[in-house]
Amino acid sequence: MTRQFGRRKFLLYGSATLGTSILLKACAGGTDTTTSDASPAADAGSTDVAAAPSPSGDVIRVGVLHSLSGTMAISEQSVVDSTLLAIDEINANGGLLGKQIQPIVEDGASDWPTFAEKARKLIDEDQVVVIFGCWTSASRKAVLPVFEEKNHMLFYPVQYEGQECSRNIFYTGAAPNQQIEPAVEWLLENKGTDFYLVGSDYVFPRTANTIIKAQLADKGGTTVGEDYLPLGSTEVSPIIAKIRAALPDGGVIFNTMNGDSNVAFFTQLRGAGLNPDRYPVMSVSIAEEEVKAIGEDFLTGHYASWNYFMTVESPENEEFVSAFRSKYGESRVTNDPMEAAYISVNIWKQGVEAAGTEGTATDLDAVREAMYGIEFDAPGGPVQMNTNHHLSKTVRIGEIRDDGLFEIISETNGPVDPLPWNQFVAETQGYTCDWTRTDKPDPGRFQDA
Repeated sequence: MTRQFGRRKFLLYGSATLGTSILLKACAGGTDTTTSDASPAADAGSTDVAAAPSPSGDVIRVGVLHSLSGTMAISEQSVVDSTLLAIDEINANGGLLGKQIQPIVEDGASDWPTFAEKARKLIDEDQVVVIFGCWTSASRKAVLPVFEEKNHMLFYPVQYEGQECSRNIFYTGAAPNQQIEPAVEWLLENKGTDFYLVGSDYVFPRTANTIIKAQLADKGGTTVGEDYLPLGSTEVSPIIAKIRAALPDGGVIFNTMNGDSNVAFFTQLRGAGLNPDRYPVMSVSIAEEEVKAIGEDFLTGHYASWNYFMTVESPENEEFVSAFRSKYGESRVTNDPMEAAYISVNIWKQGVEAAGTEGTATDLDAVREAMYGIEFDAPGGPVQMNTNHHLSKTVRIGEIRDDGLFEIISETNGPVDPLPWNQFVAETQGYTCDWTRTDKPDPGRFQDA
């Protein structure tokens, strides 16, 4: 069920350069071990990799692992900012278990092996008790074996393709049934049945498009074309020519590209005359920060599907936006992955506190179990952690306005429960995930009789 509503104005932002929004805060060598505005970095030390992580002195060390350089910096720098905001707020309110949280920031550099290397460094040398990080599914897949080998904990703050349910990851972005599937349903009802799929060439877009094609086949839509670009590539002209040929009378473009490719795509799409009145684009990786970087002129009238937009009207969101701008500047915008990162830190804090004793920040199994059922009044509305390590979240469709923000044109009546294993894809129909089901050989993927 969705509810539709008309145009409204909220939280206008001023203009600012892209350079200001993505200035790299890492020091030489790609690592910033500053903890927030003033906290000193902890000394890195070696430890037995099988040993539990431990707070050092009066601090609890946490890792922040995102791309501060490379093609994904356009998106990930802001997620770091939001993560640090949440940590600063907790520290200002007395910290966690009587200690200050000390973030150690590492640059994944838009390179997936580097993400794995930095994850090992944060766990083994810095002895962090948790890591907040990754954007692309390629980076998450690269670090997953590290977290499973070490039995460590990652909070992943970005919508993704599903088809995964790890005991060692808490997913605070959307599962496909909380973003991709509702977007397809809305497009079929409002924009047409012929779809051209474009994406970056890695796991998320390819798996997302597998889901979309299965959903279209089930719902009466048609996939008229499918193309991929290497991540960071700007060679979009051939794809635009194929779109025009496959959809001569117009149709839907579903966009799963990430990073700098979107700048070239929307610029050339507009230059080719493929405007949103006849060629509406639905994106699932373009949010307020990317709109600002690409330029409102090229994006106005196109669409995105997320759980959160900066234009959500709630006291929690007003407070979140105000706090973020107070820390980083009045021209800054907030977006869905930033909100998901903010949620990650806050629900992790609640999990540590719910685990019960002062030593439990280091007892990852106790924290993991305590996470189940935790609720948080997030800027985008109430969320709850499920036993499949995903959040129940509200789903929204937004249309890009000429001020660079999103007009929310469709919204579920409340949080939607997450389904990590996709029910349109034949290979995963009927599967579920529940990490409390110790009666199952694999609680991460099973079918009930």
